[in-house]
Amino acid sequence: MTKDDPRTLVSTAWLAAHLEDPDLRILDASWFLPQMGRDAQAEYAAGHIPGARFFDIDEMSDHRSALPHMAPPPEKFISRMRAMGVGDGHQVVIYDGAGIFSAPRVWWTFRLMGKTEVAVLDGGLPKWRAEGRALEDLPPVPRDRHMTVQRQAGLVKDVTQVAQASKLGDHEILDARSPGRFRGEEPEPRPGLRCGHIPGSRNVPFQTLLNPDGTMKDEAGLRAAFAAAGADLAKPVITSCGSGVTAAIINLALERIGHRNHALYDGSWAEWGMYDDLRIAKG
Repeated sequence: MTKDDPRTLVSTAWLAAHLEDPDLRILDASWFLPQMGRDAQAEYAAGHIPGARFFDIDEMSDHRSALPHMAPPPEKFISRMRAMGVGDGHQVVIYDGAGIFSAPRVWWTFRLMGKTEVAVLDGGLPKWRAEGRALEDLPPVPRDRHMTVQRQAGLVKDVTQVAQASKLGDHEILDARSPGRFRGEEPEPRPGLRCGHIPGSRNVPFQTLLNPDGTMKDEAGLRAAFAAAGADLAKPVITSCGSGVTAAIINLALERIGHRNHALYDGSWAEWGMYDDLRIAKG
């Protein structure tokens, strides 16, 4: 049972009960790795939760950076959200087609922009479908809505800050990638990257935070997963992954257990694994 919280995570039952709320905005933030062989936009067009708009993680990014889907500048976020009819005073619910995979990244992006009335749909579209709930194949007609943002710089870390944290050991760096990638035993999906992990970081594969049905574990389950990874939650946390998407699942989990002092390393391994002058660890 999801403990509904419109600032972190809500159940399919909660969303179904609020579907007609005038100030509810639903975003389909589906995004898939190339090897998953899925087309997020085509799946959205074929069927989505009624009223949902499609949020394109790759398009809604900082195209001035060579790194994949870095957080957008505030002005780009504002203009895209206004065009989608998402603005001040809206309760936003975000879901994805994998369960809980890419939606937390968009939740984190909203938080980065100072928007807190935003939640991830627990279990995402697979759970919604499994329960036989309504879908539609027509996009909504958005009405422009004013939006103001206040960027929360403390929620994101750059490579210099992460390198310092790794050296000083004053933060807990948690990596959401698979154990094989973390240990440097599996190749990275992006060509040209070294294998391994940030020295001093700990591995919390994002799947360890989820139940078999794709919903997020309850507080006790989340705490147990962090404990099993050896994470010291007395420290501020920096999350990381392959390119900054699944890292946000850890941020969401931390928020769910009341650990507020966390940030996301936006460049993640796509950046760290690229530069030979940055130390890596294996095993």
